[in-house]
Order: sequence, then structure tokens, then C-alpha cells
Amino acid sequence: MRFAPIVDPAVRKSAPKPVRVDLRKVFLIGTALWVVALIVFGVLVAVGVDGLNDALIICAFGVLFGMLMLVWEHFDRWDYRRLGE
Repeated sequence: MRFAPIVDPAVRKSAPKPVRVDLRKVFLIGTALWVVALIVFGVLVAVGVDGLNDALIICAFGVLFGMLMLVWEHFDRWDYRRLGE
């Protein structure tokens, strides 16, 4: 019966364990994309295209946020290793 897990929680399958993901790769790729966008918009602003100053600021904050997330991930991984011992 398809509704058995809803009606009777005892027949549910156990949940899988969470997977530990290397967030450094994710944050590095994301930050690299923000850096590329910052360079592109920086060149466009330097050439004289109007109206891209806001995009330049957003890209700068994206790079800053990516770097902050890399620092956070470093300390989170350090805590994870320390607590695992």
C-alpha cells in the first residue's frame, strides 16, 4: 500500500545519513564566477558603458561574500575534524 508510511510511521524506511560535501570547491567556483563578472563589468564601465555601476557593486559584494564563506567553511571543517577525534 502506497499510503502505509503516512498512516503507520513504523513501516517507513530509515533516512539516509547526510553526505559531507566539500564546500571549498563550491565556494571557490562561485567566487571565481563573481570575479569573472567583476572583471567583465569593470572593463565595460572603464570603456564608458553607462548604467553598470550597480552591477559592479553587486559583483564586488559577491566576491566579498564568497571569500567570507571560504573563511567560514575553513573554521566549520576545523570544528568538524576536532569534534570527530
